[in-house]
Amino acid sequence: MTQYTDVATPAVDTPAPVHPGGKAPASRLIGLDLARGLAVFGMYAAHVGPDADQGGVTGFLMELTHGRSSALFAFLAGFAVVLITGRRAPRTGQDGRQAVAKVVIRAVILLALGTALTMSGTPVDVILAFYGLYFLLVLPLYRLGPGPLAVIAAGTALVLPQVLYGVQQMLGNGDVRSPGEPDGILSLLFTGTYPALTWIPFVIAGMAVARLDLAATAVRTRLALTGAALMITGYGGSWLALHAFPGVAHAIDASTSAGGAASVWWSDAAGYPSGDTPAWLLAASPHSETTLSIVGSTGVALLAVIACLAATDALPRLRSLARPVIAVGSMSLTAYVFHLFGIRFLGIEELPGSPLHVLFGFIAAAMVFATVWSRFQRRGPLEWLMTRATGLARHIG
Repeated sequence: MTQYTDVATPAVDTPAPVHPGGKAPASRLIGLDLARGLAVFGMYAAHVGPDADQGGVTGFLMELTHGRSSALFAFLAGFAVVLITGRRAPRTGQDGRQAVAKVVIRAVILLALGTALTMSGTPVDVILAFYGLYFLLVLPLYRLGPGPLAVIAAGTALVLPQVLYGVQQMLGNGDVRSPGEPDGILSLLFTGTYPALTWIPFVIAGMAVARLDLAATAVRTRLALTGAALMITGYGGSWLALHAFPGVAHAIDASTSAGGAASVWWSDAAGYPSGDTPAWLLAASPHSETTLSIVGSTGVALLAVIACLAATDALPRLRSLARPVIAVGSMSLTAYVFHLFGIRFLGIEELPGSPLHVLFGFIAAAMVFATVWSRFQRRGPLEWLMTRATGLARHIG
C-alpha cells in the first residue's frame, strides 16, 4: 500500500474518489513523498556533496540545493500540520483536541531530538529542532482556510525578515548568526541557520496549499503559475536591485570577505549576511532570510510539489522508477538522521566538500534501505516510534 508520511506525520490513507473531467487521478498524493524524497537528497547534496565553489555543472547543481531543499522541507511541513488536524475540514471536539496534542507531541520530540543531535557536535546545521518549533508556532492557524493562510504567509514573508534584521541589530552589530550553535530559543528564533521568524512563512504557505484540491488540474495549473511568478519575483527582483542600484552590490561586497555580491540574487557564495548593512535585505540568496529569498524559494518549492504530483499521476512508469525515492520520502525523518550518523561514522568534517561518489553512496544507501524496509513495514523506524509516542493523544477527552 502506498503511503503518505512526513518527518512528523503518521502514514495517512486517503480515499480514492472518482474525479470527473479536468481532475487528475487522486487515489494517492504520492507525489508529495516524491517531493520529500528529493528534498532529503537535496539536503544530502548540500552537506556531503562537492563544494559548489568548484564550478562547472556539478558546482551549479550543488549550489541549487543550498537552502532551497530545506525550504521545500519546511513547505511540506505545512502539509503535515493540515493532514494531522484535518485536511478537508479542521477536526473539532475531542478529535480536534487529540489532533492538536499529536502535533504538540511531535514538536516536542523533534525539539528534543534536534537539540541532542546539535549538541552531539555534528558538523551539520540540524533542522529538526527548528522544525519542531515551526509546528508549535503555526498550530494556532490550523482552523483557517487556504485564503486566510495564503494572506498570512504573504504578510509574514513581507514583514518578518525586516523584523529579524531589526532584532539582530539589537542583539549586536556585525554577524550575530550562530549556525550550529545550541543557543536555545535565541538560536531557534533569531540567530540559527533556520530562524523561525523567517521560516514559518514556508510552513504557512504549505498549509494553504494543502487545503486545496490538489487532484484538480485547474488548481494545479494555477499553483504552477503562482510558483513561477513567485520564483521570478523573488530572484528576478533581487537581480534587478543589484543591477539597477549599483550601491547595493558594492555595500554587500564591502560587508563580506568572500566577495561574489553579484551572485547573491540566487547563490550563497558570498556567505551569510553580515548584519552591518541593510543592502542585504535586497538579496535572495539561500539563508539570507530576506523577503525576496522567501518569495523565490517558496516559488521553487511550489513548482517542485506540483511537478512531482503531476508526474506521478500522468506517468505510471516514472512512478515505478521513482519508487525508491518515494520510499525515502515516506520515511524522511529516518533518512535525515541516517545521513547524520553516516557523516559521523565516516569522519566527514568539511561540509560540503566530499567527492561526488560519497554523495551517490549516501543516496544509494538510503534508497536501498527505504525500499527494503517499506516491503515489510508501513512506516520507517523513527516514524514508527513517533507514531507510538503520539498514541498518548488518544487519552485526551
